[in-house]
Amino acid sequence: MTPKQVVLKRLAKDKSCRCGIGNPVSTTTVEQMKIMDSYFPEAHYMSDKMYELSRANYEVLGYDIIMPVFSVVIESFALGCEVKWGRPDMMPQIIGKLWKDYSDIIINPGFMDNYAVKAVLECITRLKKNYPDIAIAGKVFGPWTLSYHFFGVEDFLIKTITNPVEVHDILNKLTKVTLRFADAQIQAGADIITVADHATKDLCSPLAYRDFLIPIHSILAKEIKAPVMLHICGDTADRIEYIAQTGLSSFHFESKVDACKAVKTAAGRMAMIGNINNPSTLLFKKPQDVRKEVQYAIKCGLDIIGPECAVPLTTPLENLKEIASATKEYK
Repeated sequence: MTPKQVVLKRLAKDKSCRCGIGNPVSTTTVEQMKIMDSYFPEAHYMSDKMYELSRANYEVLGYDIIMPVFSVVIESFALGCEVKWGRPDMMPQIIGKLWKDYSDIIINPGFMDNYAVKAVLECITRLKKNYPDIAIAGKVFGPWTLSYHFFGVEDFLIKTITNPVEVHDILNKLTKVTLRFADAQIQAGADIITVADHATKDLCSPLAYRDFLIPIHSILAKEIKAPVMLHICGDTADRIEYIAQTGLSSFHFESKVDACKAVKTAAGRMAMIGNINNPSTLLFKKPQDVRKEVQYAIKCGLDIIGPECAVPLTTPLENLKEIASATKEYK
């Protein structure tokens, strides 16, 4: 099987020769920037730089998935948020807030013409042409995360308590942004789409996920015409059951959730991805420690093995490469 075939079969909960390997969110590091001679911040908004750096996923790390959207800011920047683009050792950051209330929301119909959006689409098209046997993943942000960007985390979360009707309206309106960018990436050549929506336990209770996000994520599962990999940071053990009810293809989750417990809760309703610890194992430990976590994840029944979230930019290359080696060599 080609790497793409392995990934697509696993996302469909079908049999393949091995587990897939990849990270639905960023796996880039400063070391990879040096190898590929492509650096942040230009790789966030220039298609040629994005292309060179993203293909390190396959050429350097040996993964089955190439995912070229490294930051969390593309849609928000395109719609008017001020962005500090960072540097090689620092990810971009959104500065300030754009809106206060639902009535302030203005979605410029031409936001897809923004140069950062165009860079993503051009890069995906080029990756699709030059890596036809590798799974090309697009990435968008869900309306819960976009609401943090546009309204500020604290102000938005207060609204979930003081004005839940307004929150539903906000989420429904911002879902259109997520869907439009996802569709454009599919048209550009993406085989799969990451939806990152940071409804982590620290910021979103399980009941809030049930009431606000099951309807929204169900819409995304239905309307995005490609397999969807939902990513949520943090401890998500208390919402995997709810996520499994949305119809999403898969869930990318952190090591704060035991791999075996997560697979048991999902009960075959969606593929399970990730789970290799970033801040301790990948950043500070040795390849043999990475291998142990990979073997445990495979034994538990994960479908695609990879880092649990966007990796720290100083993560050792040997640890990231060990994920691929250990997965391919697993008997």
